[in-house]
Amino acid sequence: MSKRNGVALATIAALAVAAGAGAARGPQLTLSWQAPTPRDGTAFTVSADSPFTLNLAAASTQPQLVLVGRRRLPPGASFTAGYGRPGVATLRWTPTAAQVGEHVFTFTAQSRELPQIFAPPRSFLVFVQPSAPGLPGEPFPLDGAKGMSRWASVLRVVAVRARPSASARVITRLRPLTPEQTQNIALTLTGQINDKGEYWVRVRLPLLPNGSTGWVPRNALGGFNQIFTHLVIDRSLFTATLYRRGRAVFRTRVGVGRPYWPTPAGEFYVRERITGFSDLIYGPIAFGTNARSAVLTDWPGGGFIGIHGTAHPEILPGRVSHGCVRMPNAAIARLAQLMPLGTPVTIN
Repeated sequence: MSKRNGVALATIAALAVAAGAGAARGPQLTLSWQAPTPRDGTAFTVSADSPFTLNLAAASTQPQLVLVGRRRLPPGASFTAGYGRPGVATLRWTPTAAQVGEHVFTFTAQSRELPQIFAPPRSFLVFVQPSAPGLPGEPFPLDGAKGMSRWASVLRVVAVRARPSASARVITRLRPLTPEQTQNIALTLTGQINDKGEYWVRVRLPLLPNGSTGWVPRNALGGFNQIFTHLVIDRSLFTATLYRRGRAVFRTRVGVGRPYWPTPAGEFYVRERITGFSDLIYGPIAFGTNARSAVLTDWPGGGFIGIHGTAHPEILPGRVSHGCVRMPNAAIARLAQLMPLGTPVTIN
């Protein structure tokens, strides 16, 4: 095993732990979404300060009561639902100017009768655009409609600041290489020209607490790379779904972290791709993310969360890892054909 891959394995790969037969039986996803529920992956664009409404419905082929549910919602959003045949629900949200950018809404449905059955999770990408052209000196989004996002390579060691100013507090430092010695990249969120005429970019950071962001000078990054993919992982229903330009193009069942080694929830991105493992337990390909375990902080490299295959598909789906997301080898190989570096990752 090379030194590079040895670090990579210790850093992003989560070993499978002993799993009973029950671990291989995930929730049954046999409920169906019905009109007026939009198509899975539908991308919406809404202006700040304008109302946005989603109506959903789900049903069973049996005479069962069904309840539509939701994952995380942004501040200000309201959601109403009740058991019914079919179960119906309504989301209402008027985003503010501070919420400009991309938001992912994920919905579920479940039966009331036991044993419970579920609908495959359904996600929608909502891009909030400014209601009017921004004033000089105001932040502007670097993501866009139809699930568009941008990433850039880190060119040099650079201090990450709490504000777009060279005098602001230093949060951390980004380096050109990851702990696995691959090119480090940053997912860009917003840009801003400060009062000195300096161009700064807000990026997602690979540190705890997860979800941290900070500002770096534009000249510390390479050219912007534009992509239209987004991976959504559901830890309760054990699914991973890749969306591209408003459509679901890939879905598989997965394993996630044990309750005491949880896979963290939040917004992340794919920052590296590693192959050439000598141990087949990790599968043929691993994607490293900027997510970090809040529990295994003493792991080599800092306990980064990866997405990879497994030599033991019989353990899937379930809570089977130290925090990484595991999927069948055939699925990770297919995902590698569809998901580019820089892809945003939402973990619910």
